[in-house]
Amino acid sequence: MKRIKVFVGKAFLLRQLFLMQLFSFLELDMKSVTPVIMCGGNGSRMWPLSRTHYPKQFIKLADEKLTMLQMAVKRVSSFDNEAILVCNEKHRFMIAEQLRSIDYQAETILLEPCSRNTAPAIALAAIAALEKDQDAMLLVLPADHVIKDQEQFDQVVNQSIPVAAQGNIVTFGIVPNQAETGYGYIKCGAAIDNQCFKIQEFVEKPSECLAEEYLNSGAYLWNSGMFLFLASTYLDELQEHHPDILTACRSAYSRPNEGSDFTLIDPDCFALCPDESIDYAVLEKTDKAVVASLDVGWSDVGSWASLWDLREKDYQGNTLQGDVICHDTAGSFVLSSHRLVSLVGLSNVVVVETADAVLVANKDKVQDIKHVVSKLKENNRDEHEQHRKTYRPWGKYDSIDRGQRFQVKHITVKPGEKLSLQLHHHRAEHWIVVSGTAKITKGGKTFLLAENQSTYISIGESHSMENPGKVPLELIEVQSGAYLGEDDIVRLSDKYGRA
Repeated sequence: MKRIKVFVGKAFLLRQLFLMQLFSFLELDMKSVTPVIMCGGNGSRMWPLSRTHYPKQFIKLADEKLTMLQMAVKRVSSFDNEAILVCNEKHRFMIAEQLRSIDYQAETILLEPCSRNTAPAIALAAIAALEKDQDAMLLVLPADHVIKDQEQFDQVVNQSIPVAAQGNIVTFGIVPNQAETGYGYIKCGAAIDNQCFKIQEFVEKPSECLAEEYLNSGAYLWNSGMFLFLASTYLDELQEHHPDILTACRSAYSRPNEGSDFTLIDPDCFALCPDESIDYAVLEKTDKAVVASLDVGWSDVGSWASLWDLREKDYQGNTLQGDVICHDTAGSFVLSSHRLVSLVGLSNVVVVETADAVLVANKDKVQDIKHVVSKLKENNRDEHEQHRKTYRPWGKYDSIDRGQRFQVKHITVKPGEKLSLQLHHHRAEHWIVVSGTAKITKGGKTFLLAENQSTYISIGESHSMENPGKVPLELIEVQSGAYLGEDDIVRLSDKYGRA
């Protein structure tokens, strides 16, 4: 593959030497940058494992021990400045738990009350960063990317810092290794240094023929969605090219509800913000956009096929996970979560099994999984939103069975945790303790339930449950009534701020 040609003159070298000495004196390096980790995606192309309430960035996909988010946090854990995380409000406790499990304390966790794409999300992070440092430089990273060569990544970011410090917005372009039609492309213009180039053109996802031309030309890079810039530069450019986004974000942030771990953004103000990506809102309009060439074994894990590319394979080119038996099967990705999955006489397929759904797809067509997700939404099915097993800040529950007027859940409450004091207008509940001890509050009375004991909560009766013990509390909940949706919860008080 042809490489991008760079010609460096003597005057240019002298200028760069001066800048290197200047920024060395200022001790401006990668560790002084504030990382911003974007955690708001839905990951619909990784269905059925990824769901709206449990998207791919919170799943162990590319690593057996770490989730995608935890890998991103580890990537910036050596920075002097702790990361700013931007996420959807409904994921806040999942994020807090995943950070706690790797012993990482974020600088700020900004909670978007609704999704408004990357331009507003990054604006919120820039506003938060400038509150503490008027010279803040931000390194914006998605939470669901894989970078294999950390040393090279650090080197390119460090080399790009002087360029960003001059008021440029640096986006990182991935050196392509194949004619990929699933990514946007960036055409490189004049060289700024041996790593950074002016951006000549942004190109949408191309056809296979065009992608082949881009690869052979050596002038194009994949658009990675990673950025480096001064927070003030980004906000100035946003004010210039899309001021309504900045106005809405300033209004939404001006009345933040500060909690111990989270910053809540005003929902009414943020709902008025335009839904726009940073590419359309700023990068394609500004004259300050530059691209840094990056060759670090990058993947956005955007499909099951890309995950197959990353994973180790057996002698027949298969990636197998879970209880899987294959015969005469090649070049396939198979993931079993709950039961035995067997394949016979197949090739180039993806099979993913979860507790409530099974996906079977040609590996070359996995980008079309989004159409399945769209049909689930159209048919008012909830398999696109959540798994049978759902995580809460107090623990989790597994929806074991469900009928027209009943639902059965297996509930696990962590030691010391407590469900909200709540009531329901349309359903009654029957709780049976399987193991541990439950402290029950019901209709103003408080009492303990031990193993094999039970209680009944009638429609409209206030109730809560707490685990006062040292071991997990497990119980079976049987719901009955005309409507069993999760939105039939009226929270009267809640230790997690959900009331």
